[in-house]
Amino acid sequence: MIKELDCELYILCSACRLKQLSCELPAMRFCKTLKGCVLVLAFAVLTCIGQRQGVGDQPQDLADALTPLASVLSGRMPQFEVTGRVSVPIDGSPQTIEVRIVRYDSKSFDLALTHADYAIEIRRRADVTAMALPKHGTVFIGRGCVDAADSLQPVAIADRMISKSSSLGTISFGLNLLAAGDIEATLRGLLASANFLHDPSKGCWKSGAATIICPKDESIGVSVNDVHISLDTKADVGIAPSAEEWPGMKILELPRGELERTLLCGVRRATEVLRPSDDLTEPSQSPRATQNGSLTWIDGQRIATLWGTPEEIGTAHGKLLPDESRRCIESVLYSFGAVNTVRTGRWFRHDLEAAYARLSPHIPERHKRETQALALSLGMEPEIVQVLNVFPELFHCSGFAVFGTATKDGKLYHGRVLDYMTTIGLQDSATTFIVRAEGQISFANVGYAGFIGSVSGMNAEGISLGEMGGRGEGQWDGAPMATLMRRAMEECDTLQEVQDLWTNSPRTCEYYYVFADGKTNEAVGVAATPESIEFIKPGQTHDRLGEGIKDAIVLSAGSRLEELRRRVTEKHGQIDSEVGQWLMSRPVAMSSNLHNVLFVPADGVLYVANASHDKPAAEMPYVKIDLKKMLDNISDKPRVALTP
Repeated sequence: MIKELDCELYILCSACRLKQLSCELPAMRFCKTLKGCVLVLAFAVLTCIGQRQGVGDQPQDLADALTPLASVLSGRMPQFEVTGRVSVPIDGSPQTIEVRIVRYDSKSFDLALTHADYAIEIRRRADVTAMALPKHGTVFIGRGCVDAADSLQPVAIADRMISKSSSLGTISFGLNLLAAGDIEATLRGLLASANFLHDPSKGCWKSGAATIICPKDESIGVSVNDVHISLDTKADVGIAPSAEEWPGMKILELPRGELERTLLCGVRRATEVLRPSDDLTEPSQSPRATQNGSLTWIDGQRIATLWGTPEEIGTAHGKLLPDESRRCIESVLYSFGAVNTVRTGRWFRHDLEAAYARLSPHIPERHKRETQALALSLGMEPEIVQVLNVFPELFHCSGFAVFGTATKDGKLYHGRVLDYMTTIGLQDSATTFIVRAEGQISFANVGYAGFIGSVSGMNAEGISLGEMGGRGEGQWDGAPMATLMRRAMEECDTLQEVQDLWTNSPRTCEYYYVFADGKTNEAVGVAATPESIEFIKPGQTHDRLGEGIKDAIVLSAGSRLEELRRRVTEKHGQIDSEVGQWLMSRPVAMSSNLHNVLFVPADGVLYVANASHDKPAAEMPYVKIDLKKMLDNISDKPRVALTP
């Protein structure tokens, strides 16, 4: 909201798009609350900048009333304190957040947010930064150097915290206007193009559903529908409390650079997801090429073709998709990571590092070499890319395979629905990879930039795979699910070989799968835990899946399973590529539907749909990708890099 205050306000944004996690994490309510808080706080101060609904006769005293608060929020005052309360409707009931923001000088501030279920307090000083979680009795204290690009230092924080890929860049413009000249004159100029009308009988100003009340100097009240906010400011802030003394709380030390980077990058990524600019909604579709790789587009979808040694593939991946990889990493490690830390009281990256230490012995060396090369190509610490690639998957998905009498032409059609976290913007990194790794079977991997594992894929031998997550997060003494998926595509050319790979490998957590072989029209459902594995045959009745359907495997849960079974039964004998896509439409796919894939492995073809920022994958067009044709186009000759 202000040049110096942006850090305090926009820290709230790190969770703003996690409000409807499909996996029903306990953080959902917290994320919804923070989203409402962010939007209303931004509106409260910037509404007079952002409204462009028309021109009305503006009462001069609105500018007068807003000038004291704008003086504080535009950074004109070297010290100030803002306290307030935000009430937002969450799941049909009002939720209240107490807010306190204090600026002591150009390097120091406090931020405290208190909700009935969650609380966070940040104290930043010239040489130390602390993030306290009172509900957990834990404080993370960071000391040491901070990269200037990732610093939470208040001065000019908006330029670092609001991405060029976010339309919220207009906020920076408004802040600069207020900070640059006469505040009252600037307010009057901005209000001249707004549509706030004075209601003398109620002592307020109105614009559509928004109402502003300024009961006294340096106070403001804003209501928008069922959302209410009140703010009070003062110039006397007193002495800053220590950022290192937290009586009765457990203190955990962190590198200061990591602490501030998590908060700043999490917020920056959240601004992209909350309000994407044309960079994300209408990205450039110019082809690119580099040694051992090329990036093309098919009807708006990224297709990255990679070949060679693990080092060559990882290097090409990073060179072709640097921005997309950054977005994926920031969504997972920073935006989601910050929220998960507040929810659990544990530093999220520490959890991933602990998981990686247990998973690493079961990851093929060739995959580690590829990840190392990818990190080097991106200019990132290898550890960052390593932990991204073992991000705990909590997918709630659906899958099916139909063939023989169930399909119109007898071919096998394998559908895979991925319902997971559209709210953290993974769709901005969506990429289908066509990979011909040295000494391995070639394959198509429907995935995400920066992530080398697989959750949906098909190889050149007609093997297709899709997974569905269950319970058991934390059972990490085995091969990562995404590693097994990729190994199956690289190593297996029969359905039995895939089953043997799962049977003979140490497994993690609880996962369900559909495996299929288009060469033989065979498919199998799989229920796997670290302790057991069960294979479900086509037409088999199962107590968790219902009565068997001839020549069909149908996996899902709850009402989605019932609907998918109904559709497969209704269209039995008529299913083709068009009907197969319809089988995965809403409500079989959830609102968080990140991608859908229909494999036709006998033809070497897959149909892919990816979510947009406002629509689930099931409501987006499918793109046909011919794996055989894409592989035929791979040239071993060096390529000259194209300008994007």
